[in-house]
Amino acid sequence: MSASPTPTSPMNVFDPQALAQRRQRARALGPETFLLDRVAEDLVDRLTAVKRVFGTAGDLGTPTPVLREALSGTGMVERYVAFGPAERGDVDVVTDPEILPFAPASLDLVVSALALQSVNDLPGVLAQIRRALKPDGLLLAGFLGGGTLSELREAFAIAESDTLGGISPRVAPFVDLRDLGGLLQRAGLALPVTDVDRVVVRYGDPLALLHDLRRMGAANPLTDRRRAPLLKKTLARLFEVYAERFADPDGRLRATFEIVWISGWAPHESQQKPLRPGSAKTRLADALNVPEGRLPGEG
Repeated sequence: MSASPTPTSPMNVFDPQALAQRRQRARALGPETFLLDRVAEDLVDRLTAVKRVFGTAGDLGTPTPVLREALSGTGMVERYVAFGPAERGDVDVVTDPEILPFAPASLDLVVSALALQSVNDLPGVLAQIRRALKPDGLLLAGFLGGGTLSELREAFAIAESDTLGGISPRVAPFVDLRDLGGLLQRAGLALPVTDVDRVVVRYGDPLALLHDLRRMGAANPLTDRRRAPLLKKTLARLFEVYAERFADPDGRLRATFEIVWISGWAPHESQQKPLRPGSAKTRLADALNVPEGRLPGEG
């Protein structure tokens, strides 16, 4: 098992204690689940297209039982095991999100909804998932990507610069879609696929967005976050900038959530493999019915 970052590691972009506190507060406030519900529904739709029954599925870190409930009765999973933080209360196995108690080749399927965006060592977690999958086992996960809350990020930067003379980390640095295919391959997963779903939610004012983020457990969990309370003048300027830059004609304000999707398979001999260089049986020129060295349309 690869080493995972310690609480004092420079890799700790996210503060684990803050993450736990944010999740507990969200449950106390009454969680806002519209985004999680959408991701769970999409995940089940994507899994349906695989047309396979999975023996044992591991749910990695999904904040609520929504995936268990969505997959229940579909016949796609025979045994479902939820891995997650202790404060969730209904997980089957309590686990640190960075160090996973998966036995090698023990799972036919790993799923995750809106959880992987807050792990500090995503390459390490993907490598652990790969080791836990049986040959031809599948990883399917949806989580927040780099375009998430771009409007809020920009408005905060301007507001803090105008009122404080500098900026601090306010919105998490979510992973970019362009990096994910390479991470899946580095982890040893075959047939990697990545894509993105952008969800634009409209609000009457920025305060409603901030309240939703609290109820999602998504308030600022960064290790390097500013610890002082947000000043009223900064908050007022934030509201002004957001309304100036991100309002629709009807006055409602846009907030973008980018859901990145990843899938990959544990290698198996039955899977398609690329042809070896030089193994083609037919020349490209013959297939296109053109002279060697000349493309269609060229004189």
